[in-house]
Amino acid sequence: MSTVHFVFGTVIALLSTLATVRAEAQEGPIKPFKDELFSQMTVQKSLDGGAYEVIDYQEMRDINGRDREPERRVKDEYVSLGVRRYQQNETLDLSGRRLDVTRVGQADGAAFTVIFIHGRGGDRRLGVNDYTFGGNFNRLKNLTVGNGGIYYSPSVTSFDAQGVADIAALIRYAFDRSSGRPVILACASMGGFICQGISRDEQAVRHLKGMAQLGGPPDPDLAKSRLAKHRLPIYFAHGGSDSVYKSQDQEAVYRKLKAARYPTRFTLFATGSHGTPIRMVDWRKVLNFLLTSP
Repeated sequence: MSTVHFVFGTVIALLSTLATVRAEAQEGPIKPFKDELFSQMTVQKSLDGGAYEVIDYQEMRDINGRDREPERRVKDEYVSLGVRRYQQNETLDLSGRRLDVTRVGQADGAAFTVIFIHGRGGDRRLGVNDYTFGGNFNRLKNLTVGNGGIYYSPSVTSFDAQGVADIAALIRYAFDRSSGRPVILACASMGGFICQGISRDEQAVRHLKGMAQLGGPPDPDLAKSRLAKHRLPIYFAHGGSDSVYKSQDQEAVYRKLKAARYPTRFTLFATGSHGTPIRMVDWRKVLNFLLTSP
């Protein structure tokens, strides 16, 4: 091999290594956790520079092949239970509003906060169940606590103004306890009505960093909300065959935002049902996007 070829090959290898380092650095501050099990999904379609993705979803593989008991208990390799030692049930007194929550992580000084809102029929137990939904909540807990954050799963008693006020108080509480560090709100299914209400609350928006909507109801006026005026990033995830809230309606909201160059992403799970986003969404990708978007 000539010296010229050797030098050229070395330069190419170095550039390749640097490109890889840069790509990893751009992903965000959340370190990998079981990515080989949760993040290796096949992208069937990608648009908008990767902001819009259609993910291959197959029930036989992603439920029956992943769970020991389908939809009841995931296989053991998908969970790490050490995070339970940081988990505690609490009833918070939020300026006269009492709210039952499960907290995972240290209450003070968190690097960031994640608040998950369940849908109809749920309570605080749903968002901390290690074994259901393919172990995805166990991963979320580990990603949050393992990166210095704190996770709250509250019991929402109503999906109206009362429920919105309770979560607005929790957002402010988390913001203050972390000395103003980022607070992320994620809403699933009917819990999306809480996200909609929060998006109109100026004070709550001022204490938020970003929002995720998982299989939630479409909000045609989201682009006019206080949240949108502050240009807080929004991540949508939806099942392609959702019979409760049609994916096309939620995608229309995304398209309106994207046309305005808004910081947003949309992940569609092809053939996925209403509950698919809770099971399949890549929480590391969601958190990194919401935490790093300007």
